[in-house]
Amino acid sequence: MATPKLARLRLPAADGGILAVDIRSGARPGERRPVLVICHGFKGFQRWGFFPKVAERFALGGYTAVTFNFSGSGVSGEAEAVDEPERWFRQTLTGDLADLVSVIDHFAAAGPPWIGLLGHSRGGATAVLQAARDPRIGGLVTWAAVSTFQRYSPEERERWRREGRLDVTNARTGQVLPMGLESLDDLERNAAGPLDVLGAAARIRIPWLIAHGAADESVPVAEAEALASAAQPGIARLLSVDGAGHTFGIRHPWAGTAVEFELLLRESVAFLGATLP
Repeated sequence: MATPKLARLRLPAADGGILAVDIRSGARPGERRPVLVICHGFKGFQRWGFFPKVAERFALGGYTAVTFNFSGSGVSGEAEAVDEPERWFRQTLTGDLADLVSVIDHFAAAGPPWIGLLGHSRGGATAVLQAARDPRIGGLVTWAAVSTFQRYSPEERERWRREGRLDVTNARTGQVLPMGLESLDDLERNAAGPLDVLGAAARIRIPWLIAHGAADESVPVAEAEALASAAQPGIARLLSVDGAGHTFGIRHPWAGTAVEFELLLRESVAFLGATLP
């Protein structure tokens, strides 16, 4: 099997800027491989911790593995912290969906035999929304996915509107990152429709692995159970990883693997492999 190579691509983003995309594949000229698009979560980015390792593993397994930075992440091409704070400030959840469509459209144009989605945390919920509405998607894996975007108290929302911003601290980098009213307006305008994660879960018609750490300190495992309960019978498999937190034992920068992560990765590779045509 050919050693995966890393290529970099730039695509149009929802905010009018550029999406930084990394592609890992060992495909030979003219070879059409299944494509796996990997979605990072809130305060994440495509080169955080385990994402390069995940992409490498799937590329070694015969996929074209695609990672990218959502435009609202505020992280440009090769950066590993927010270096475009104005994009973070303007982020929206519907913008994340539009970014994901831009990436899928690009790779779908080449006619791959299969396209799958893998998403972590908020990126998992975004993957659920897209898989529910996109017939091109053949398999779905979510890791520690949120079951709702309604994560702010009435008091937080009131202060957000009064001050015109909500400050978010990134514990990984120490940055204090303000989110503007565009984010709140988008959430409130679309919460009952395009951004209804549980409603989308009920419309999934493809094989879906819902993986969650049993000791997740950020997103309760009850949210994975809610997603599984919302799915149609026979669609979703729920995998609870004993002892695992929100990032399954992995830190940033990468400092080595963990038993919980290796289990998660093996299960995900086997699950998606079984969905291939």
